Amino acid sequence: MTVSSAALRRAAVLVLVALAVATTCTLLGRWQWNKHVARDAVLATQNANWTAPPVALTSLVAAPATAPVAADQWRSVRLTGHYLTASAVLLRNRPVNGQPAYHVLVPFQADGGDVLVVDRGWVPVGNDAQRGEDVPAPPAGTVDLVARLRLPEPDSTRSAPPGQVQNFAPTQVLAAGHVPPGTPAYRWYASVVSEQPGPATPLDALETPSTDPGPYLSYAIQWWVFALGALAAFGWMARREILDDVAGRTPAASNAAAGGRTTPAGGRPGSPTPARATAGPGTALPPATPAEPARGRPTAGADPIPAGAAAGPGAATSAAPDAGASAAAAVGTEPPNAVHPRPATRPSALPLRRPRGRDELAEDALIDAQHPGPPA
Repeated sequence: MTVSSAALRRAAVLVLVALAVATTCTLLGRWQWNKHVARDAVLATQNANWTAPPVALTSLVAAPATAPVAADQWRSVRLTGHYLTASAVLLRNRPVNGQPAYHVLVPFQADGGDVLVVDRGWVPVGNDAQRGEDVPAPPAGTVDLVARLRLPEPDSTRSAPPGQVQNFAPTQVLAAGHVPPGTPAYRWYASVVSEQPGPATPLDALETPSTDPGPYLSYAIQWWVFALGALAAFGWMARREILDDVAGRTPAASNAAAGGRTTPAGGRPGSPTPARATAGPGTALPPATPAEPARGRPTAGADPIPAGAAAGPGAATSAAPDAGASAAAAVGTEPPNAVHPRPATRPSALPLRRPRGRDELAEDALIDAQHPGPPA
């Protein structure tokens, strides 16, 4: 089996395209898989910390300047102190359940003097959309607070109206609430769980965190399926290029291997076509072999050749006609069992005999039946 170089080049290009597409899809699937793993780890931490019992804030965070760590997010902490009511700040552009809202952020100062920014809940947007509705005041005096630690957001570069902020950034919240500089403050912020004593007018409760793992796993599987599909599709196309090229070259290759032989009508495949040679003037055909005595057809208008002129094994039979045949020839009649001698040679203008087909053999048998020879 031979394949042309052009077909091999086309197949190679298809294979390279398949590898490029499959590699790209595999990497994209790996990227989505890593996002799924990261999201799964976040959910695992969230579920474990959400159900953990409250602990003292100082047992988790040794000092206000301690950097927050993701492993402690959503942990419930207890502390006692009072709210800095005059330093309350509104967080803008944070919808709740699809409703425009402001989050109410109030600094809470523990008994030791350290400050923790607390998200107490949310209020709907006011009529002018520039300020919230009347914000209920937090409990006055000493409060036992239970809250969940949350990772802070980076400082925002966007400006905000006085008393408002754009992000959960503790430093910006304290600055917007005019907390005296130098006050020790935790780098975390917290969402309220309970307050004792409770407020006179509670705020709308905050949403629970989402437990949706996201579409990352399904995206990863889709990319990997695309990779397998690219290998299968382009591999099939490359295979078809080679098979089509081989199928198109097979007849010409077979003829070249057979030396130009063709299958004659009525013959066997692969047998050579006999050459149709013509004899020149005066050229005699070779005598018939003993296995097949020369038997020609009577030619209209041709005189029979005398028996003595025939050569070969068939001449002995035709050289001794009976006396009745000679007498009948003298008076112009022939006996019923007269033997017609066949010419040993054929007219020189006829071509050499070619292998006889089935129809010609049947015709010769009919002639022999009509003109039987002498009994053996």
